[in-house]
Amino acid sequence: MNIYQLSRIWFDFAFENPHTIKPQHAAIYFFATEHCNRLGWKKVFGFPTSMVLEAIGMKSYGSYKKYLEELVEYGFIIMHEYSKNQYSSNIIELNFNVKALDKALDKAFIKHTTKQSESTQQSNDSIDKQINNVPINQTTSKPKNFSPPTLEEVDNYFLEKGLQFEEAKKEAQKFIDYYTSNGWRVGKNKMKNWKGAASGWFNRLSDYKKEKSSAKKEKRNAMDILMEKHKIDGAS
Repeated sequence: MNIYQLSRIWFDFAFENPHTIKPQHAAIYFFATEHCNRLGWKKVFGFPTSMVLEAIGMKSYGSYKKYLEELVEYGFIIMHEYSKNQYSSNIIELNFNVKALDKALDKAFIKHTTKQSESTQQSNDSIDKQINNVPINQTTSKPKNFSPPTLEEVDNYFLEKGLQFEEAKKEAQKFIDYYTSNGWRVGKNKMKNWKGAASGWFNRLSDYKKEKSSAKKEKRNAMDILMEKHKIDGAS
């Protein structure tokens, strides 16, 4: 018996008892096999509690004791002498004669290997082979018919662009009225994407606001100059 055979027996048992085995069981058992191996596979050996807790990262002595006793109950460890406290050693023996009732690990391996093979196997049935220079999506798909947006859709679009509630509602109505009147055309062509047209509408509106703001600023500057000149003339 070696550590690999013990591992095989353990995982046979684990697959047979998936609701019984916990990660803590595995940590304790595999550290026990490692410790036994380092001691030259002694039949009976000391299993220092504090060392085990440190090795497997377990903080609770009570939990460790519970899981160790369950390993004894499952037949993987034979207990010769319990430790007096968490600072002393249990005297244990690995049970090399424990056997899983069924070869559950073999069954699990076959099951999962089959699934992997099915998921990675290449199938020619699902492959669209291109037989000409025209892209496949152009030969099989038809262009979607354009549907004019609703007032609510345009309103929401302008809100997302950053317009305030009242302004978005006002511009959405103007957008709908304008393109309804011209048959939903952009220039001489039928509209294909209303969001593209709405984006252009929003950009033109933004440019208009900037120009208007700039004109107001220039007007204010002119007024300031005249007022300043008036003050100078009055003073003289």
